[in-house]
Amino acid sequence: MKTTLLKSEDYTRSPWKNGGGIFTDIADAHRAGSPAKDWDSLLWRFAATPIVAPGPFSFMPGIDRLQMVVGGRGLVLKAPGQDFDEREPFTTVRFTGELEIVTALEAGPVEVVNLMARRGAAEIELLALREPGERELSAGTHLVYAACGECRIRVDDEDFAIPGEGTLKVELTAASKLALVSGLAVLGSIRLTG
Repeated sequence: MKTTLLKSEDYTRSPWKNGGGIFTDIADAHRAGSPAKDWDSLLWRFAATPIVAPGPFSFMPGIDRLQMVVGGRGLVLKAPGQDFDEREPFTTVRFTGELEIVTALEAGPVEVVNLMARRGAAEIELLALREPGERELSAGTHLVYAACGECRIRVDDEDFAIPGEGTLKVELTAASKLALVSGLAVLGSIRLTG
């Protein structure tokens, strides 16, 4: 097991693919040997961003996306023939980057976290850890994001305190156990497949 504490002051910023906003980039991975770290070389990306006005989402062919509201409420993603309801915070929605999506904000701006992965290169999961308890983690990369103030977790027998908006990156070569001890966390899990 390898763990790295990522602090909010070290996160980088980058524009949305369509230029409509700014991502706070928390962690990502790109194809080895790629000349540039860009959308074409992306394997996966975990990021936070505010959505302050209704508008279109970026077109991201070949990218699978998971999203969760972590601040504010009332977000609905509108796509042809279906809506993705994120009115309640800490609800995960899954959609493809090819979908034409326009946001609707029913109660003002929101803050969301996104976990994106190149289809066929990685399998991803995104869920809120709200109640103390233990869960199995598979081999892969896991990101524990303290979305609402400090949280405490235990991985196997080791305790970690994660400051507000900080992220603990846990890289596992074998299955392990994670327990939320206190606070609230968002868990993003990535398993490379390609």
